[in-house]
Amino acid sequence: MFKLNKKHSIRYFESSLLSECDFLTHAFCTRLGGVSEDDYTSLNISFKEGDSEGKVLQNWHRLAMAFSIPLEQFLTLNQAHGDDIFVIKPYGDYYSSREHLNYDAIVTNRTNLAICIKTADCVPIFLVDRIKKVIAVVHAGWRSTALGITAKVIRLLIDKYHCLPRDILAVIGPAIGKCCFDLDAAAADDFRKQKNHDTFIFPGKRQNKYAIDLAEANRSQIMNCGVPESNIDVSDFCTSCRQDLFFSHRGSGGITGRQVNFMIIKGDVPCRVLTVGDEIQHIQ
Repeated sequence: MFKLNKKHSIRYFESSLLSECDFLTHAFCTRLGGVSEDDYTSLNISFKEGDSEGKVLQNWHRLAMAFSIPLEQFLTLNQAHGDDIFVIKPYGDYYSSREHLNYDAIVTNRTNLAICIKTADCVPIFLVDRIKKVIAVVHAGWRSTALGITAKVIRLLIDKYHCLPRDILAVIGPAIGKCCFDLDAAAADDFRKQKNHDTFIFPGKRQNKYAIDLAEANRSQIMNCGVPESNIDVSDFCTSCRQDLFFSHRGSGGITGRQVNFMIIKGDVPCRVLTVGDEIQHIQ
């Protein structure tokens, strides 16, 4: 179950499943609580969509202050709409430049690192081994979903970290619903390679189009990896229908901002939060 919360000006959703993990902070942020205007109103966290850089920096500053997480401890990806996974070790350096961050998922057991997914219709997915304290965030757009990225991340958790499916919690955040998302026949065929595809592919409202339930497609991948259904939480918000709460690329016609979804394993309490004037290394 998802609950709408507020820290300072920031409105965000929490999953009741993950709220039981006292070693975590997590948030599926809405578009509310920032300073951006017009098409980017108001908590746009992307520098790449045409918004003022100064306003985006202020939005990140508000987010950091609200959750008491220094700005340099947020990590975003380039999100390449593929199925590559960025694995971060518990200690040491983990990347050399932004150009090396062309991934759509992050897996780590490092503390004090807020791993982020930016969305404006794509599916944000959080995976947590509640016993081993390993976490993953997944950016599951339709291409990544068709490639089976969520199942690939779970297999990595099982193979590399020896996670047990029964210990994995999976949360599927707000994304575009089947009510507002369709694909042509060729793209829909990419999904038919997956098990139980009849549960997430439907005849579309338009000729030669197929409605795709991206959340259900990812839920199916999770269950097919052995994760119990009781360990899965799915948001019922459609980002396109609820543009009062979320940015939506399709709903807006392509000109819009991005909301952020993040998880962090709690470590020592940081001594300060960076201000907008400080150098920002991880946020792009």
